[in-house]
Amino acid sequence: MAGTFKFELVSPERVLVSEDANEVIVPGMDGQFTVLAGHAPLITSLRPGTMIIKLTSGERRVFVRGGIAEVEPESLTILAQHLIDLEDAGRGSHIEAEVKAAETLLATSKDDAERMAAEDTIAQLRAG
Repeated sequence: MAGTFKFELVSPERVLVSEDANEVIVPGMDGQFTVLAGHAPLITSLRPGTMIIKLTSGERRVFVRGGIAEVEPESLTILAQHLIDLEDAGRGSHIEAEVKAAETLLATSKDDAERMAAEDTIAQLRAG
């Protein structure tokens, strides 16, 4: 059943999006998932990745690193620790800084989980 739901994307610095959405693809900790109107309730951590947000006003892409997603049948709230609006004109320098930080983490990682998280972040940012 097609419909819309209330979508909010919030970071410590700002509210980036607060409007109705048709569909949002979320990089959950256990894998990427799609939220549509009527989705079952869910709370999950976020892994680094690009969210594809299909709003009633058009599509947006946002890179998120860390945070949580809270899904309800009529709403989705993303509380992101850090985000980069891929529509932002100055995003190039932000993305490059994130890649350098992830490369540093990769070089100093002490276990496979850290190494995989850093590699995933770098791949997601470069695919942007």
